[in-house]
Amino acid sequence: MRSNESRLDVVGAPIPEGAPRKTEVDIVEEVAPKAIELEASPMKIYVAKPNFWTIKGDYYLQFLQNYVSDNWYKGGESNYSMLGSVTMQANYNNKQKVKWENKLEMRLGYQTSKGDTLHKYKTSEDLLRYTGKLGLQATRRWYYTLQVIGQTQFTRGLRSNDKFVYSDFMSPFKLNLSVGMDYSIDWLNHRLKGSTHIAPLALNWKYVDRSSLATRYGLEEGQHGLLDYGSEFTVDFTWQMAENLRWKTRLYGYTTYERAELEWENTFTFQFNKYISTNIFLYPRFDDGSKRSEGESYWQFKEYASVGFSYSF
Repeated sequence: MRSNESRLDVVGAPIPEGAPRKTEVDIVEEVAPKAIELEASPMKIYVAKPNFWTIKGDYYLQFLQNYVSDNWYKGGESNYSMLGSVTMQANYNNKQKVKWENKLEMRLGYQTSKGDTLHKYKTSEDLLRYTGKLGLQATRRWYYTLQVIGQTQFTRGLRSNDKFVYSDFMSPFKLNLSVGMDYSIDWLNHRLKGSTHIAPLALNWKYVDRSSLATRYGLEEGQHGLLDYGSEFTVDFTWQMAENLRWKTRLYGYTTYERAELEWENTFTFQFNKYISTNIFLYPRFDDGSKRSEGESYWQFKEYASVGFSYSF
């Protein structure tokens, strides 16, 4: 006998064939996925307001040194020059109808030369100019625009071995207020950007603080201000011609249909690296409203080349 009564009492009675088997473990409950209850907690939601302002800046400080020996066969003289420039822009665009652009340009350069016995140094470049535009969108590219341009210089303008002061702060000061339309330029896969302003109605005020310079800038003797009306246009754009070559230009014209002013400023910048660059500046100008010496042309021209530190953001 394999089992006896005592053994069956310990292990339990045998289960007859066909009888249902009992189990203490529910396999379905064990393997079925159970829902996880999430605990909700308070959250702080931050909604950022859109920033419609764009801030940009362009700075450079450059130097030029030229040495000419006393016996140089073509003549000439040694000189040193320094040029600093700051351009700051703060532009507002709500991406709907209103655009407001502000640009402040400041340039100041000094030079020295042995041949000038009257002045230790004198300015080679001097500009203080503000340009502001308020535009209301008419189409995708065109804006109805009110533009204001104010321009003067920082200090006195002199010539070698000449005591006469040819220009000064607020001598002259030019203020141009115009109403017209702007065309927004964005060409060549965003490499050429800028604007064109055409104004059939413009007010121009010229002020000269130094009485001795009144007639030089087209004012009558003894007067300090001149107010006239006319038409005006401005073309202002920057073209990234190559990775390290940029052309920045400004073409400005104003006419009363009796006299005219035309200025074309061109700056070619060769960027060697992030901080070192060289500039070539070409500036033809026409003004038949200013006084000229006999035999001289109303056309004027200025040019310089420099190398040094630069930074943009």
